[in-house]
Amino acid sequence: QVQLVESGGGSVQAGGSLRLPCSASEFTSNSFHIGWFPHSPGHEGEGVATIRRDSRINYADSVKGRLAISKDDAKNTLYLEMNSLKPEDTAMYYCAARIYGTSAYPLSPNEYDYWGQGTQVTVSS
Repeated sequence: QVQLVESGGGSVQAGGSLRLPCSASEFTSNSFHIGWFPHSPGHEGEGVATIRRDSRINYADSVKGRLAISKDDAKNTLYLEMNSLKPEDTAMYYCAARIYGTSAYPLSPNEYDYWGQGTQVTVSS
């Protein structure tokens, strides 16, 4: 059982930045995929950024150039650097991990087995 704990959320103005860490109970290197999934009214939960065991990264088109995902396997921690934030980025951000096998759809929440409790990001205009 993988436990994931997100933090770092908060309220910022448009154009601001946040850094979200996700601490994992097991080695992030054991996860075939680990990533970030925002949930908000009207957003179905598709991932914005995921990173594979071999460090291959996938981003949603809407966040390319503004968000950056990284992981520190020595610290069992996943990060999401959020820059140039927009009001539409407002959401509860969940960290999720897939333990078994490579997925052909890494941004789909249905591919993930373990989820954290989420951290709220609110961007005001």
